[in-house]
Amino acid sequence: MYAITGLTDTQTTELIARLAAGGAANRPGGGRPACLDLPTAVSVVLFYLRRNLAQAAVAELFGISQPTVSRTIAALEGPIEAALGEHVPTLEDLPEQLVLVFDGTLTPCWSYRAHPELYSGKHRTTGHNHQVASDTHGNVLWISDPLAGSVHDKAAWDHHHIDDYVDTDQVIADKGYQGTGAVTPRKKPIGGQLVKSDHQRNTSIHKIRWAIELANAHIKTWRILHTDYRRPFRTYAQAFRTIRALI
Repeated sequence: MYAITGLTDTQTTELIARLAAGGAANRPGGGRPACLDLPTAVSVVLFYLRRNLAQAAVAELFGISQPTVSRTIAALEGPIEAALGEHVPTLEDLPEQLVLVFDGTLTPCWSYRAHPELYSGKHRTTGHNHQVASDTHGNVLWISDPLAGSVHDKAAWDHHHIDDYVDTDQVIADKGYQGTGAVTPRKKPIGGQLVKSDHQRNTSIHKIRWAIELANAHIKTWRILHTDYRRPFRTYAQAFRTIRALI
């Protein structure tokens, strides 16, 4: 199961058991189309989120119809989030007395005509801005709710009130977080050059910041967060929360 869903057999079995206990195994209104048993329905949703294949391709692989795939995803995303929600870390859960590394990451999506605010000039594509916190080993500690891709990382930091929950002296971040109080690289002054000590400082920061790149790469093993999100705009928030619960 891990190769196609990102979960081990043990994890998948536990998830199915939690869903069944929550009523997802029952019809009607039990969170799955009647033509699928619960384990198959869960596999369909996990496979889709993990691989981000077209729903028609997922349907061919499971021997079902594309509308069944669509209904299964819509029906089970919420219950999966609810079944695992107690394990989703919040800002309040960030450990004290630990060096944290922060960064923003863009999860790309279609260019929805009604949502030009999703365009990120930095990345030159449309998507959603998520703030990510990791430790210095690259373990994901927190992922924020989505903001529009046009939102700058400093503005996202302020929006989430992150400095209410962390000691900024213990936070490492890139230049986009200057003004937050976090430890960031020095910018080259206009018309001037960095001195040797500034170069050394920046090198030390970059050697720590590799950890957040590892964390972001781990998040985006769920390919629906790495390649264009193709479903309607209104469905993104739920899909993301489901994946965040699974990570």
